[in-house]
Amino acid sequence: MVVLNKIYTKTGDAGETALGNGARVAKHAMRVTAYGTTDELNSFVGMARLDATAEMDTQLERIQNDLFDLGADLCRPDMEMDAEAEYPPLRVVAAQVVRLEREIDAMNNDLDALRSFILPGGSRLASSLHVCRTVARRAERLAVELATMEAVNPEAVKYLNRLSDWFFVAARTANGGGKDDVLWVPGANR
Repeated sequence: MVVLNKIYTKTGDAGETALGNGARVAKHAMRVTAYGTTDELNSFVGMARLDATAEMDTQLERIQNDLFDLGADLCRPDMEMDAEAEYPPLRVVAAQVVRLEREIDAMNNDLDALRSFILPGGSRLASSLHVCRTVARRAERLAVELATMEAVNPEAVKYLNRLSDWFFVAARTANGGGKDDVLWVPGANR
């Protein structure tokens, strides 16, 4: 369990931070950028929850917890189990991806087929969920880029990919089941 008695430690004053395995890296390191973006996403999810229905709020709360799991996963570069480690690395698992897929399918069953691209907007909740979708896509791009340099849990990348889809379908759900989606009209302002 984490115990934080003092919030500032001054250990990052020189532009470095500690990863989950204790290694010190620059605060601008790709790994830090990737898990920092999942933290940013988590904050946007918290804002979206303010307007969510009870059912969606429960789902978003699970996603927030998953995002902490994901941050913990990304901050541990050591993919192998270290027998000496005080805490084993927390990794995103396939079941978390499958849960998102089930929730996407359940929401999508109640939506009309999409016949046009949609603009991010509609209701306030849908707009917030679209922000979450785009930040999730950025986090995914960063995790994929990190994976070209260092070991990354493939389930973490899958989770981010599915999560952005989840936010898209949830935004349509929040827009009256898609009835209040704002449709893109190609070339409308030429």
